Amino acid sequence: MNKFFATLLLALALLPVLAACGGSTAPAPQIETQVTSFPPVSVVLDWFPWSNHAGLFIAKDQGYFAAEGLDVDIHSPADPSTILQTVATGRDDFGINYQTGVMIARQEGVPVVSIAAIVQHPLNSVMTLKGSGITEPKDLAGKTVGWPGIPDNEFLLATMLKSQGKTLDDVELVNVGFDLVPALIGKKVDAIVGAYWVHESISAINQGFPVNIMRMEQHGVPDFYELVLVTNEENIKENPELVRRFVRAVTRGYQDAIADPQGAVELLKRVRPEVDLAIESPGVDMLAPLWNSDQGVFGWQDAARWEEFATWMEETGLLKPGSDATAAFDNSFVAAGQ
Repeated sequence: MNKFFATLLLALALLPVLAACGGSTAPAPQIETQVTSFPPVSVVLDWFPWSNHAGLFIAKDQGYFAAEGLDVDIHSPADPSTILQTVATGRDDFGINYQTGVMIARQEGVPVVSIAAIVQHPLNSVMTLKGSGITEPKDLAGKTVGWPGIPDNEFLLATMLKSQGKTLDDVELVNVGFDLVPALIGKKVDAIVGAYWVHESISAINQGFPVNIMRMEQHGVPDFYELVLVTNEENIKENPELVRRFVRAVTRGYQDAIADPQGAVELLKRVRPEVDLAIESPGVDMLAPLWNSDQGVFGWQDAARWEEFATWMEETGLLKPGSDATAAFDNSFVAAGQ
């Protein structure tokens, strides 16, 4: 979840310090393991395990990493605001983060690169309760909107409002932290922004509060990659074979998850018992189509989409002018795995 963008710039200041620090429930198939001299590989998630991470856990459980000669540790971040820094300094070899975060980090000199798009379209959304009469951005005029205080959410909402002739001055923003769903169903606010329509919406429904969903890319925001797989520039330069093997195994995992979404979350539940199937089972059916690109290739990233989103970020002030969007991603490893 994109829960910690607000502290990204603060976390960038920690870079020198960090640099100084060193499916189904069936048994996994027997896959021949390649002999390799690769050291153990560390992967940091963007948040706690949920259905969007299913492909990674499939790749580990079903032996796809082992088949590539990789010993992979998948773990949640101790502090999600420092994911890009731990990847940049090599404390983690790979991580999951956000297109917006990658662009801003690179502008600040953090050498991270997106090597695969995990989710091809935005998950962030605006939600309102059914029966509220608020179904479009223009309906938010004069209403209160709960948000988590993450800066990009403010700009995303502003763009949605602008698409229907409104501005942020027409709404009252209320910082509710990450208690977005409780604030909405408790009627502390009329709407929320910053909630994933494949996750928080289901949480609300499960509590008896169906919601209206306004998708961002349908209301003026350029289509963007919600979650991307990142590594650092040195890893790409010095260890291309390791990166290639890792991406190939991850691709196999997500191909399995796309083919059998319910089996994927059942496997996820088996290896990570804290997973809530009441949310993840319905959510994965909505999420799985977003794992596949328009080209039918998992992980593929389009240069035009990176450039268009960078232009939007510059126009809103999230980025300084002159950013090189094409340097922020690398398709070669996804292409090599086809």
